Amino acid sequence: MTHESSMKQVAISRPKITLLMVLCGVVGAAASGAVSAASVDNGVPSLVVRYSPDTLATDTGVRSLYRRIVRAAEEVCPAPSGTRLIQPAIQECRAQSVARAVHQINNPRLAALYAASYKSG
Repeated sequence: MTHESSMKQVAISRPKITLLMVLCGVVGAAASGAVSAASVDNGVPSLVVRYSPDTLATDTGVRSLYRRIVRAAEEVCPAPSGTRLIQPAIQECRAQSVARAVHQINNPRLAALYAASYKSG
């Protein structure tokens, strides 16, 4: 098996519902019903994080992959420029993106790191 074929990938995507909730707050309550009914999968920004399954065999590798997933979520769910305070909707967007990626990879070490990181904030 070649190195290329042993690589896996996970898509880090922005939850469309969270993005729409932010937009709905700006647009108003009247538009929120119509906007939230939109398809969750159409046009959702995402990034692909490639990793080797061997990465998941060590704690160091798992921590490195987790950091990459978190950084990808930060790119997919960016904070407005010039803002130091991250809005709750953006925090939730990032949390959902990371949770979905960890679930897709389905590795006990990564899940344990995620659970520990989530509890510590």
